Amino acid sequence: MGAKTLSHCGSTPTNIEPVIPERLTWLLDAEQIPGLLGRRFAEFGHQLYLVGGTVRDAFLAQDSSGSDNEYDFATDARPPRIKAILEGWAEKVYTTGEAFGTVAGIKEGGTLEITTFRRDVYRTDSRHPEVSFSNTIEEDLERRDFTVNALAIKVPDAQMVDPYGGLADLARRVLTTPTSPEKTFADDPLRMLRLFRFWATLEFQPAAPTLQAVAEMAGRLQIVSAERIRDELSKLLTAPHPAEALLGLVRSGLAEHFLPELSSLEMEQDPRHRHKDVLAHSLAVVEKASPRLVLRLACLLHDIGKPDTRTYGSKGVSFHHHEVVGARLARRRLEELRYRRAVIDDVTRLVELHLRPHTLRMGWSDSAVRRYVRDAGPLLDDLNELVRCDVTTVNQRRAAAIQNRIDQLEQRIAELREKEDLERLRPPVNGYRIMSYLGISPGPKVGEIMQILLEKRIEEGLYSEHEALVIARRWAMDQGWEDPGPPPQE
Repeated sequence: MGAKTLSHCGSTPTNIEPVIPERLTWLLDAEQIPGLLGRRFAEFGHQLYLVGGTVRDAFLAQDSSGSDNEYDFATDARPPRIKAILEGWAEKVYTTGEAFGTVAGIKEGGTLEITTFRRDVYRTDSRHPEVSFSNTIEEDLERRDFTVNALAIKVPDAQMVDPYGGLADLARRVLTTPTSPEKTFADDPLRMLRLFRFWATLEFQPAAPTLQAVAEMAGRLQIVSAERIRDELSKLLTAPHPAEALLGLVRSGLAEHFLPELSSLEMEQDPRHRHKDVLAHSLAVVEKASPRLVLRLACLLHDIGKPDTRTYGSKGVSFHHHEVVGARLARRRLEELRYRRAVIDDVTRLVELHLRPHTLRMGWSDSAVRRYVRDAGPLLDDLNELVRCDVTTVNQRRAAAIQNRIDQLEQRIAELREKEDLERLRPPVNGYRIMSYLGISPGPKVGEIMQILLEKRIEEGLYSEHEALVIARRWAMDQGWEDPGPPPQE
């Protein structure tokens, strides 16, 4: 069946004959799930189409072998009929999405979601549609977010359906919408953020009218939940190359509605007290970092305290304590975006510590290394990578000097690890031993003693239990407590 492809914004339709590439023949294999299920639906007198990202990525030769074993289908069958077709064939059938037209199943380790053709009607105050069923695949595809996702392949007979020019946009690597972008974004404002996510993950460029619509409609994002915004931001940030899309978020005005601190980094450049573009620097740091969520979030937010701490002096601009202010701002913003507590704690800790290696320019003493490792904890590798990525200066000598300092730090950590367990920086006694020796009950005083003993461990290295108890005895007597007597010799 030839497919009619409509050009965008209501212009004259153009006929093309899309051809399914040879690499997609696996979709029709009698032993593969799409082919098997397509034949079963045909036997029951219904149409079945493979839709969504599987089709898009197959044409991009990305994961086109179905390795993830996740499939999205659309059908003219209504939910009770879908359920009847799956029962006795799929190992498990799930109907939790039946009210929205979706029945899911498990077959040979593959996850299936089969949804009745739909047409959606949206209210202006909600991004959740009132669902009604449709009888055509073309009407179902019209409700998709972008043309590259509005593609379908009928199974098992390999008929391509591309009513909105998705294949042409795939070839041009352009993001456009099946209907006008104003209607698409009005229906579901989260699609504006998805535009930038696909910009990063697919490395496609948004069409100019699509970006313009975002700039005009950015305020609609306020009806989207923080959790959905968070999930899209996380996917964007962990894409291989997110910097250009992040800049687009700021320039479009969309970032202002969920991450205004990022927009604030694009500070006005003072011609007298020149300083580098903090936004451009932050995006460059993100781009250099490994695509781990905590690390990328820390890279994005590590300088957000600079706008609030900028001052001018005889030596130019400075941002004293911006890491402390930035950590506080990062925590508040990540909490509002509903990130998990562990993510929030780790990101804010990295932001707070990202300047630590620059404070020691005269070499790393044992005590400084211990304190650095203790403060970084399990974030040590991420912190070191953040510090390295934070070097974006074009001054090669300065960049080399900073990188050399980090090399020296990592070498000193390795050397000290050979002598002692840096991951377990603890005094030679625990609180119970202190309480037993001094004859005291649990309380703040025990914590005070343990902190003194920990500081000795960090400053001086390993020492014995006897030495620890001698310090505890001296402290107790300074407090006017009864002498517990000399500690036993080891």
